[in-house]
Amino acid sequence: MTKTDAGNGWHGDELDLDAYLARIGYEGERAPTLEVLRGVQRAHVTSIPFENLDVMLGVPILLDLESVQEKLVRGRRGGYCFEHVVLFAAVLERLGFEFTGLMGRVTLGAEKVLPATHALLAVTAVDDERLWLCDVGFGKGPLEPIEIADGAEADLDGWRFRMERRDGVFGIDHWWLHQYGEDGWLDRHTFTLTPQYTIDYVVGSHYVATHARSPFVKRPFAQGFSATRHDRLDATTWTTFRPDGSSTERKIDPDELGRVLEEGFGIVVGAEELARLRDGLDSA
Repeated sequence: MTKTDAGNGWHGDELDLDAYLARIGYEGERAPTLEVLRGVQRAHVTSIPFENLDVMLGVPILLDLESVQEKLVRGRRGGYCFEHVVLFAAVLERLGFEFTGLMGRVTLGAEKVLPATHALLAVTAVDDERLWLCDVGFGKGPLEPIEIADGAEADLDGWRFRMERRDGVFGIDHWWLHQYGEDGWLDRHTFTLTPQYTIDYVVGSHYVATHARSPFVKRPFAQGFSATRHDRLDATTWTTFRPDGSSTERKIDPDELGRVLEEGFGIVVGAEELARLRDGLDSA
């Protein structure tokens, strides 16, 4: 576990920490403790939405910290996992946490092997010996870190998660995060503790933002998460999930897109960009 990635650091010294904490509404202590880690993650995932709108608009996804801060903090936009994790890693480094960047494979019950394109962080706190998974860029929680330990379970305001260790090749442990939903337990993603660096995230982000098989190049997508609900906008389908596994769904009219993004997800885009996104809904 290191605070930096062998010379390619997470640039915590370049972070506008005050602006970030104001963006997420966190007013607590600033120390590398487990309580702070829990509080900052909860504030982050409930304040900064998940979205792929720049991909749909043909805007390059830049992962240098200044670009990510400009978009997610000052611009009050959202992003996908790589943007969230680059920002959160800088926060952790600035606060003094020790952590390692990781990469995961989103599974969601799929039987085939999918590419490792999900960014994660494994974190330790100065007052706790356990290893914690911080998954701040998935769009549907968790609200707080999950312990990386076989059989560990967490119930966070009714949102339930479970960690599982499985034997992998060459003696490398494979970890699986499961989430409980309306159909019971579902494997969400799998990962190893092999360290990943910022350049690995740049490569993964390029695939997600440009490859024809990436789901994020096909239609607008946004998610918002809180203690009581998870909202997902997939093209024109707006679904709201509750911690008890129940959900409601409705179709939106393309003319509603701007209002839905702003009122439902806290995302504001300009008139020209909104018109292009509506065109994307038609093609989707």
